Amino acid sequence: MLWIDYIVLVLSIFMIIIVLLQSSKDDINDAFNGSKSELFKNQKTRGVELLLQRTTAVLAVLFIAAVITSVALH
Repeated sequence: MLWIDYIVLVLSIFMIIIVLLQSSKDDINDAFNGSKSELFKNQKTRGVELLLQRTTAVLAVLFIAAVITSVALH
């Protein structure tokens, strides 16, 4: 394995952890009773949620770049 393969592995683990830390915007009860509250639909994300969103986006870009580099080197 090349060094880039280890980077891909580490980035994928970090991305899984960051995605699991994010909270879901949907409630499971809304799926079963058919009602959907639109009250907080357009609310902006702030604080930790915003940080997790941006971290996920950065990790995704780094992961894709690392995978493309890994394929090119193999």
